[in-house]
Order: sequence, then C-alpha cells, then structure tokens
Amino acid sequence: MKRPSAAALAACAALVVLAGCGTGRGAPESEPSASGGGGGVPQEPSASRAPAAGKGSKDPDDLNGDGHRDLLVPVAAHVDPDTHERDERVGVIFGSARGLDPTTRTVYGRSDLGIPRSNLADQGPEENIAAENVTTADLDGDGFPDLVTTVAEESGDRNGDYRHVPYVAWGTPTGPGEEGRTATPLQLPSTAAHLGLDGLTRGDFDGDGHHDLAGLGENGTKAHILYGPFDRSGAPARTGSLPGHGIDLVADDIDPTGKPRVTGLLARVVGDGEQTTSTLYADPRTGRGRELRAGNAHAFGDFDGDGRRDLAVGDDGSRNDEPGSETEVADVDGSLAVYPGGGGSPETYKLPEPGKGRHGDYGPGGYVAADPDGDGRDGILVATYDGATLIDGDKRIPVLRQGPAEVDGKKRSDNARRARPVEAGDFDADGKEELVLAWAADGLFTLYGEHPTHWWITDGTSGRDATSFATD
Repeated sequence: MKRPSAAALAACAALVVLAGCGTGRGAPESEPSASGGGGGVPQEPSASRAPAAGKGSKDPDDLNGDGHRDLLVPVAAHVDPDTHERDERVGVIFGSARGLDPTTRTVYGRSDLGIPRSNLADQGPEENIAAENVTTADLDGDGFPDLVTTVAEESGDRNGDYRHVPYVAWGTPTGPGEEGRTATPLQLPSTAAHLGLDGLTRGDFDGDGHHDLAGLGENGTKAHILYGPFDRSGAPARTGSLPGHGIDLVADDIDPTGKPRVTGLLARVVGDGEQTTSTLYADPRTGRGRELRAGNAHAFGDFDGDGRRDLAVGDDGSRNDEPGSETEVADVDGSLAVYPGGGGSPETYKLPEPGKGRHGDYGPGGYVAADPDGDGRDGILVATYDGATLIDGDKRIPVLRQGPAEVDGKKRSDNARRARPVEAGDFDADGKEELVLAWAADGLFTLYGEHPTHWWITDGTSGRDATSFATD
C-alpha cells in the first residue's frame, strides 16, 4: 500500500465518504454501515474498506477484475493550501455479489495514478482527474481495466499551440495504478501527434474482442481510432480514422460479458445551445456514416428486443437563447427518434411534457438505456423537469428521487430537488439493471447536472433503493 503524502492526508478531512485517504486503495477494513433506502435522502456511510483483489474480468467497468461492475463518481476538488493548485479526483464505488457497496471505495488523484502535471503555464480543465474526463478500458487485455486521461502539453511550435496527450494508468487486481509506476503516454499516429487527441471514448470498433479508443484530433476535423491490444509502451496494434464533426464522440457499450461485437460510434456536431445533428458509424470498419436528425441527447441500446443495437437521439431541452432562436422545429421539439440496428426508418416518440412554467433555456438532460425488468429489451430513461421517466415501448414509468427540502436553512423548490439519471448497470448480476440517479444542491447541477453529491442506485423502477450514498 502506498504511503500517504502530506497533501493527500490534508484532503482526508474534506473527503468524508470516499475516504481511501491518500492511499489510492481504500481504508482498512471495518464493519459496513447500513445504506439509505426507500428513496430517502442519501447519507454518508461511515465505514470504508479496500477492494478485494480480483482474478480478471472482461467488463471494462470492473476495475479490480473481481466479476462485479464498479461505478466512477466525481469527488470534491482538493486545493493545496501552499500552492493553491486544484486537484480534482475520481472516486470508485466497488461492486459486490449484492451490488454496489458504498463501504468499499477508493479515491484516485493524479499522483496515485502516476499521471504528470501539465507543463502549460495556464493550467485548465485538462489538469483534472475528474470522472467526466477519464475512460476505463482493458487496453492490454490482461483482465484488469486501465484508466486513461489526457494531459495538456506544449506542442513545441512557435504558434504556441498545445496538444492533448493521453496517458494510461495500467490496471491491477485492486484497481488502476501501481506504487511507484509512472503512467504511460499512448503512442499516437503521425497525423495526430501535433495536436494530440481529445474527447476519448472506448469501444470495440472492429469487433475483435479487444478494447479500442477513439478521440478527436486536428481541431475536430478527424476522429482517430487506436485499436487494441496495446502493448505496455503505449503502442496500439494499429490505427485508423474517420471524418470528424466537431466536439464530441460517443460510443456504444462494450459487452460486459466479453462477447465480441462491433460498437457503433456517434460523431456530434458543435452547437450553440440548439439541438444539433450527428453522424452514426454503426460499423466503423466500413467508414460509412448515416446522417441523423437533430438532438443533443442520445443512448445506444436494444430498444426493440431483436438482439441488435439501436440508437435513440432526441431533444435534451437545451435551446439557443439568442433572439428568435428559442424554439426548435416541430419534428425535433419534445421528441426522440429510435434508429433501428437493422436499418430502416426511425420511430419517433414524444417526450413527457414539462409542467407549466418549467421550460427554461437549459433542459432536463440526457438519455440512459436501461433494462430494469431483465426482459432483454431496453427502455430509455429520460431526464424530465420532474425527475426521470422510463420510456419502455408504450409504457411511461416515472422514477423519482429528491434531495432535501431545505439546504443551509433555505427551502428548495421542487425543481431544484429533482435527481437526474446518470447511468444504468446490473451491479448485482441478477439479470436486471439498476438505475443510477444523482443530485446536488449546487445551482450548476440544477442547470447542467454538474458536480453531483447524492446518489441513488434504485431497485429497478420501484421506489426502493438497492443502495444510496452521499459524497462530499
């Protein structure tokens, strides 16, 4: 186990629930505390223990390879009192035979993973090891997922440009990173070396069972694919590219059982608040893309139960707030479209109507594919102004969780209390997926879903929770 640094020990006072204090490996084992349930406000569990060493897994979200899926969560930033440097961290709630266990957790900072700091004088968001900036994938195929994040570095040319360099902290039986080991920079193709890669996402883009990475390069004009397996020098087996489309790449899930399947890749167009179009590469091997309707929310899943992967794209409620641009066209406004995996025309569904006075510049949020009843057909969990609704064929099932009615002595409106859907997963391996919802008192969360601090892992679509917890 690593020896805690002085900065990490200071951070322990701030990181109440996700202790793992300074070790990157969790605290000594102690008795677990009871989790919140029944949809109440989550509490901070008092106990903390290190994850058990696993034997290897095919699931890219099983960080210690013990056969149980884990959950990444953001953790409050630590600010060094001497240097005033801000150190974002990522927490891991480890899974078990009974599902996610908030008492088995750890926190990873930059030093835990051996990731260097940026050499830029003006350090930006690229400095952060934050949940939204990391990708997990088993790049070398050893059964233990690795953690990948980018570091902004000077490009060395006289134009003063900088580049994003992906670094990988290799997985181990107790999670990514090893004591004394420095993270490895990935070797990029020559066409991406100058500006590097940003917006990394994982997938199996050639369907060979090895985990791959895709990222944007060349100012968003090209998407580069690094195919696995990678060797420990950071070199991919080979590389490829697709036309880029601006700001974001989204990939379908890798099958957690390890069954090889080609994962689709969605390239989204840059926008200014309005709903924008995207291109779907259902089989990136062909290089052929399909232009899709406008919609900033999306989710891959099997929504018709035919065993093929579909894609839902639709309105996430955001709008351009410039005069005359506050509305969307009728076939986009308040709807989503499901593009079937077998091809053919999309099927359109209307989204739940917001209550009177609920519509604002920024909408309820994105979509999550989920199969909470285990019937093999995914529903679409949609964030709404009232919480969340599962669209499952013709059924509409509300899934509601709320934060406290009062924060710091001030009453909170219902709109400011609603939890948002984050993801779904079968954390207890019973064939049915649990839904993950989150909430925070911060106003940024109300608008954009940023910096969540309270978490519910539901028992399907019922009012019961499999577990719940809070992070500080």
